[in-house]
Amino acid sequence: MARTRTRIVAALVLIVILPAAAATAGVEVLTANQRVLAIAAIGGQNGIVQTRTLAMVHAAIHDALNTLDERYRRYAYTGPLLPGGSPEAAVAAALHGVLVGVTPDFGNAGQQAAALAAANSDYDASLALIPDGTAKADGIAAGRAAAAAILALRTGDGATLAAIPYVPPIGPGFWQPTPNPVPANPPGVISFLPANLPGWGNVTPFALNDGTQFRPDGPPALDSPDYAVAYNEVKSVGAQFSTTRTDEQSEIARFWYEGSQVGWNRITRTVAASRGLDLWEQARLVALVNIAMADGFIAGWNIRFYYHFWRPVTAIRAGDTDGNTETAADPGWNTYLNTPPIPDYPSTHSALGAAAAEVLARFFGDDEIAFVTTSGAPFGGITRQFSSFSQAAQENADSRVYAGIHFRTACSDGLKLGGKIGKFAVGHVLPPLR
Repeated sequence: MARTRTRIVAALVLIVILPAAAATAGVEVLTANQRVLAIAAIGGQNGIVQTRTLAMVHAAIHDALNTLDERYRRYAYTGPLLPGGSPEAAVAAALHGVLVGVTPDFGNAGQQAAALAAANSDYDASLALIPDGTAKADGIAAGRAAAAAILALRTGDGATLAAIPYVPPIGPGFWQPTPNPVPANPPGVISFLPANLPGWGNVTPFALNDGTQFRPDGPPALDSPDYAVAYNEVKSVGAQFSTTRTDEQSEIARFWYEGSQVGWNRITRTVAASRGLDLWEQARLVALVNIAMADGFIAGWNIRFYYHFWRPVTAIRAGDTDGNTETAADPGWNTYLNTPPIPDYPSTHSALGAAAAEVLARFFGDDEIAFVTTSGAPFGGITRQFSSFSQAAQENADSRVYAGIHFRTACSDGLKLGGKIGKFAVGHVLPPLR
């Protein structure tokens, strides 16, 4: 695979809100996507919560545009059409309406205030570029109605109740809080954190029937040959100072380490821009990708906290307790990159990548679309080139083994899960009407 090696920025990087001066004539869907990621991060939303916000914003944008000209089935808002309304005003109002609605539910007071100020400033700057008149007023009305509809639909969906108490089962094979390598990689991350949002698997999905819909059979038994193979692979290639991990595999681990919701939205924007999609096509594509990824986290969390499977760093340090003669313990073993504080199976990073890749391939009717993309924080500035969406999804999954933070079985089953979710989303929401 062709690749370009660039300088890696290994620092904590703040996502910066686009200032009012950077606003362009009208709010494009792809620009709105960047803004929602930035504002959600300022509001204290972690990557899991961000997928819900992204799906809500882009469902509202999709509905607002299709209220002006109904080309695709709307998701939540089914009110009267407003033909002739300004699409730019509709997008701006839908984006603003959802952000203002969800921001008070997450983060602390300071983060909420900063996010609301940024959303309001961004909205005012966007509307200032649109001439006053009936078209602008109708566009705003469509965007506000679409935002109100998705906010009403998601009220009581369980997202604000996801931080429930969690006590995992005790014994070999079960998750427990995990250490990070010393020094932490990336730096500044605390070890032995409690499980992150253990109730997220109970959140109402956007396209799926419920979080259990595609639940797989589970990780391999500890005493099985399959488990031994997965154990010994990650023990070798994912170790902090591995002698079997290649330079490219280390780069792949760092490249894909950022949140899936950031990396795969960047890929979506890159490909959408290169294909010359109009606003309605952009809106449908970005909404489908984010609906699928949001459901990927919901289904993945449901599965993770059903099987409670231990992470490689726990398993390898306690390999003498698993009853498998082919898994030698190494009490001092460390991962290459930090382990997120959640059970191993399945890899939701793999699932979200596969879900997004499936949506992209089905939307364009072709998996083999080449693209180049560059990573963001915490290992920003790495550029890689891909010949297909499925190739990128596979590498995304492989990266978690190279990082030492997932067993191969968690990644392979995560890929299968994500593919099913992406296919289901495209088949069940936002279909063309003509």
